[in-house]
Amino acid sequence: MFAQGVIPIFRIFDERKAKEFYIDYLGFTLDWEHRFEPELPLYAQISLNDATIHLSEHYGDCSPGAAIRVEMKGIEEFQRQLIGKKYNYSRPGLEETPWQTKECCVIDPFGNKIAFYENAE
Repeated sequence: MFAQGVIPIFRIFDERKAKEFYIDYLGFTLDWEHRFEPELPLYAQISLNDATIHLSEHYGDCSPGAAIRVEMKGIEEFQRQLIGKKYNYSRPGLEETPWQTKECCVIDPFGNKIAFYENAE
């Protein structure tokens, strides 16, 4: 037996804001949505290439303010695309770190942080 991956869960409080940020701004794809009944909280899966995140409006699933790191290729182009979208609430920079990565960090409308990074060549 061996582990095959990890899927983080981010707490969200507003479906519209979450979709605007993750899908429209960051470019994730909405894979699926689930509600036990039409007016109950949303639980959804989004993905960006091989990176998968679950978003939950359910109390108790997780706490807001979580942070994850997402490895990627093409970080400079990704950062330029984000800046080019002129999103009102985020204009992330690109940082070269002492641990030999380039990083572009974003914080969602609910306080969750994603550090997109690329290892130095």
